[in-house]
Amino acid sequence: MTSTIPTTVTRVAEESGLQAVLLDMDGTLVDTEGFWWDAEVEVFAGLGHELDEAWRHVVVGGPMTRSAGFLISATTADITLDELTVLLNAAFVERLERGVPLMPGARRLLTELAAHDMPVALVSASHRTVIDRMLLSLGPEHFDFTLAGDELTRTKPHPDPYLTAAARLGADPARCAVLEDTVTGVASAEAAGCRVVAVPSVAPIEPCAGRTIVGSLEEVDLEFLRSLVMIAH
Repeated sequence: MTSTIPTTVTRVAEESGLQAVLLDMDGTLVDTEGFWWDAEVEVFAGLGHELDEAWRHVVVGGPMTRSAGFLISATTADITLDELTVLLNAAFVERLERGVPLMPGARRLLTELAAHDMPVALVSASHRTVIDRMLLSLGPEHFDFTLAGDELTRTKPHPDPYLTAAARLGADPARCAVLEDTVTGVASAEAAGCRVVAVPSVAPIEPCAGRTIVGSLEEVDLEFLRSLVMIAH
């Protein structure tokens, strides 16, 4: 799939209610957060460094530049950020070739959103090469467009990814429901003014006003997402 962000999608589901659903990918739709850590462990082992398990919560959910930069600093590995990014993406994609498990409830939710013609965007901090490979498992037909971390100057935890997604779908961010699994992703969506449903994967997410936390996507359906927007307004 070509790395492009399309012009604004004018199809909006409801003027007064839920207008779009914006979905994170790793750890939210696909069970790959462990893949990233395994790839990082493997790459740094090849560089002669052992990663501390405690660092796993530090690097989860953020952009590649942040997590890779942290690991270079923590290990003092003799490698540039660009070189490490290439190695990590390659190691991760190699794992994807063995099969990508979807999170419980992900397939059902995507199917339901499509059946009701709800505008949907995939908003990820992962690079385009990774997203395009993942779409083979998720089904590109489930998304009006997809946004990769390397297609924006600022990615999560900045609000830019979700503001961009809402704008491309012609939706009000306050009438968009976002599903995220990490503190970084939740911060991005909340800063954009979206209604956030947190589905914690590797690290816990603390409750706060206006934030909904669920145990898995099995608890989420279109009616549930619509109710969150209606409550907020």
